[in-house]
Amino acid sequence: MTSLNDLPIRDDLRGREPYGAPQLDVPYALNTNENPYPPSEALVKAVGEAVMDVAGSLNRYPDRDAVALRDDLAAFLNRDTPGAGLTGRQVWAANGSNEIIQQILQAFGGPGRTALGFEPSYSMHPIITGVSGTRWIDAHRDEDFGLAPERAVAAVAEHRPDVVFLTSPNNPTGTALPLEAIEAVLAAAPGMVVVDEAYAEFRREGTPSALTLLPGNPRLIVTRTMSKAFAMAGTRLGYLAADPAVIDALLLVRLPYHLSAVTQAVARTAVAHEAELLGSVDVLRRERDDLVAWLRAQGLTVADSDANFVLFGRFADRRGVWRSMLDRGVLIREVGPPEWLRVSVGTPGEMAAFRTALKESL
Repeated sequence: MTSLNDLPIRDDLRGREPYGAPQLDVPYALNTNENPYPPSEALVKAVGEAVMDVAGSLNRYPDRDAVALRDDLAAFLNRDTPGAGLTGRQVWAANGSNEIIQQILQAFGGPGRTALGFEPSYSMHPIITGVSGTRWIDAHRDEDFGLAPERAVAAVAEHRPDVVFLTSPNNPTGTALPLEAIEAVLAAAPGMVVVDEAYAEFRREGTPSALTLLPGNPRLIVTRTMSKAFAMAGTRLGYLAADPAVIDALLLVRLPYHLSAVTQAVARTAVAHEAELLGSVDVLRRERDDLVAWLRAQGLTVADSDANFVLFGRFADRRGVWRSMLDRGVLIREVGPPEWLRVSVGTPGEMAAFRTALKESL
């Protein structure tokens, strides 16, 4: 049987492993940071009607530039961050934020270019960087998983990267960045600065979004997703806000008709029902904060979180704890720095099962 290594695959892809969190059939899946609350019957009906509306024209290509969807997303971002003043011309959408990241690297990275990030952070940043032919530079976060502006600027000044990735709130640590750190990097970076805000809707009150920095910063890109707070992971819709010139650059690399008519219809329906879908955000925030307090009461070390997950440790044998939790029907994530584990915030029932399993595992 032919193996992968028997094929004339690119040399820089040899030995790589495909990305993917475990997909196991367990009673409590708390490893992929999804919103645990499914759409209501009313929303399911609305989504079905939206799909039916476009089903009769599926023999035709969809709106190539998803203009109506981008207008809707701009309006949502203006509600999320008052004063952002965005228009659809400043928003771009694709199949999940990973495709957004890929398009950014296709346009601004590539052979002979570099991208810099501060790990531990979202593992897809270096993965997509590598497969785009761009060289990845890990400048590391601080010991507390924060990022001191002066250290970030020093790393940018040393390496002069073409693309800088800043993740806020950060995955897997949940740490949010102060705007001062982002502004400092913007001032020092010679290329593009990408602020990944996949979990922005979960940030604690008073934590600003990098969207407020877009005016006057044409090299800033802020990415978002509908997979988390919007509870639309199955829709696969990511988007960004940036200067219109950035969107012009992405048009050069995006595949024709990359967003299906069905995806656009479902995503627009989700935005129209944002009050319902985002209604669980405050519930999940409270559950997160209660979880952080409980974990610390067990004598564990816990990273402050502005996301819908919590990083906790430290374990001499984290694989053993992870395995013990799985044996009890609770799947969490073995990811990030050694000795730490990550759990997604679920429903009260799921969190009760997590607490029981963890106490038994410890």
